[in-house]
Amino acid sequence: MNLDPQPLAPALEAAAAAGRTTVWLDLSGVRGKAELMRRCGEALRLPEWVGGNWDALADALRDLSWLPSPSSEPSGGGWLVAVTSWRGYADARPGEWETLGEVLGEAVDFWREQGPGGGPALVVVLADADADADAGPVDGAPPRTPRLKRRRG
Repeated sequence: MNLDPQPLAPALEAAAAAGRTTVWLDLSGVRGKAELMRRCGEALRLPEWVGGNWDALADALRDLSWLPSPSSEPSGGGWLVAVTSWRGYADARPGEWETLGEVLGEAVDFWREQGPGGGPALVVVLADADADADAGPVDGAPPRTPRLKRRRG
């Protein structure tokens, strides 16, 4: 999973061209785990059984049956989750931010391994919505975090 911030417009154009279902996870104003979980629930339309803990979120991201089905075309399909306005949360809660990166990365890996040809893919983009379309990764972006063996909470 690439955790370098990218401009949003090219990602959305590529997702539409590939027949992906697009989900925006806006983290503006999020400063704690409870609010993060609420935003994830709203954006991803998570079922009620998904509680406010990391393991439940990880399990839900391996299902996604409640989201609109992606295109069944062999050249595309899958889901794009565009995470926007994430810097405040990453700065306020670096440990939680690392865990969210782990959960999202594991979900991306899971969907990549499914079915022949990798099955429908899940792509997660840390979007810099205000960035110029030609801009590259933003200096000072959080690095990709190592996988943790256990999540807490």
